[in-house]
Amino acid sequence: MALIPLNMEQVDRLKALAGDIADQVQRFIVRHSSTSVERAVLRLYGVDGVDRDGTPLPNRLVDMLREQEQLAGGVSRPFAAALLASGEGPQATAELIEQGKILFDVPGKVSRKALQTMERQLAAEAVARLDTTRRRKLAKQAEQPVPPQPWRYLIVATGNIYEDRLQAEAAVAAGADIIAVIRSTAQSLLDYVPYGPTTEGFGGTYATQANFRIMRAALDEAAAEAGRYLRLVNYSSGLCMAEIAACAALEDLDMLLNDSMYGILFRDINMQRTFVDQYFSRLICARAKIIINTGEDNYLTTADAIDNAHTVTASQLINEAMGKRAHLTDDLLGLGHAFEIDPAVENAFLFELAHAQLARQLFPDAPLKYMPPTKYKSTDIFYSHCLDTLFNLVSITTGQGIHLAGILTEAIHTPLMQDRAISLAGINYVFNVARSLGSEIEFRPDGFVAQRAHILLDEVEAFLGEVKESGLMAAITAGRFADISRKLDGGKGLDGVFEKGAEYSNPIMAQLEQEGVTDE
Repeated sequence: MALIPLNMEQVDRLKALAGDIADQVQRFIVRHSSTSVERAVLRLYGVDGVDRDGTPLPNRLVDMLREQEQLAGGVSRPFAAALLASGEGPQATAELIEQGKILFDVPGKVSRKALQTMERQLAAEAVARLDTTRRRKLAKQAEQPVPPQPWRYLIVATGNIYEDRLQAEAAVAAGADIIAVIRSTAQSLLDYVPYGPTTEGFGGTYATQANFRIMRAALDEAAAEAGRYLRLVNYSSGLCMAEIAACAALEDLDMLLNDSMYGILFRDINMQRTFVDQYFSRLICARAKIIINTGEDNYLTTADAIDNAHTVTASQLINEAMGKRAHLTDDLLGLGHAFEIDPAVENAFLFELAHAQLARQLFPDAPLKYMPPTKYKSTDIFYSHCLDTLFNLVSITTGQGIHLAGILTEAIHTPLMQDRAISLAGINYVFNVARSLGSEIEFRPDGFVAQRAHILLDEVEAFLGEVKESGLMAAITAGRFADISRKLDGGKGLDGVFEKGAEYSNPIMAQLEQEGVTDE
């Protein structure tokens, strides 16, 4: 592949600055937990289902501890004590607690040794489940060839999971490698995970464990017919990041939208809640080998794509650093960016090429998530299709990893199936005719693309220095990312964050922090 000559000492400085910023946030994370983290622990222990009022049992149990002002120690130890008292499994014990047949509070009648033994057993079984899902996916990939990158990513989301299943099968037949089921509008603001299969949703389909299972089974069948491995994507953002990561891992999902700042900026989720939740969710993703997709592309929908390009790169570096602190390896870092420069700008294509190439070189082993143009799409579908074609050309030339299909009717209506088929046909054509273009060209050291990359790196270095000086949370409050300001104590979900007590226990987190994946 053609390479822009970069100052690697400067690249090292950028990575070090991002690491310092991540460490600042990490010091806050290690002192805190959240209701979503504790609910995820219960789900990984084997608790599911709803009570008589339809409230998910993980919510009900965590709320019980919080009402008793006993949540500072975490949910794990009280649940282990309840298991010892009931003599039943996790699901039956959760139901007995909810029914009031077993006390659920700080353990007092059980020896510490017995509790620790039970917690170790629960954690070992939970981590074993994550190992099992990882190995299942790897076994499938050994049987079904993994398509070359860029992987072609298409969204299906009608609101009805059974209709989504049919649309996914059609998309696979047209060439899609990745099927994404986007969530129903505003699900990120729900502080619980809906239960069971769903057939109603607006602008998307509810993310539930049952829906994950239905779509995974459909894609496994489609993969056998297509003769290639198919990846399934959903969203792990908002108020249930950790829980959805747990549900997704248990159902063999391959990717999750999971960003350290997206929910803060674009859904007004409290930043303290988001940073705490994303850490545990990423520990789960790392163990289950789930690729995270970050949302830097969204910055360019609210801020100019040239003037604020440095904030995208800076955020990618921060997301990389925070991800690695949760043991995510390079192959799991689907860092986001987008083709969103105003086409009226002279040499806009060269700007886009420079930005995409720079991202590829800064993160050479990451499956970068490249978003199509949306901000400047037109109701002239031919013009829009032309924009998408240029986007496709940049993606194959610079070797992006995850290529989201740009669709010609983006500016008119929710795309129909035939619109998506046309999009995939265009991607297939460009990827085929230009497959080796990137290895046939060179970037002049004094040319437009190289000089733009150098300017951008200088801007990123200055920006990261300022963020390090103020701290990331203060930088977000000051509106330094996406031209959006959020307050430290503002937004949704802050009431679910708590400081860990001296006796806090989360043995799943402890095990995931200490152990790496060793069987691949």
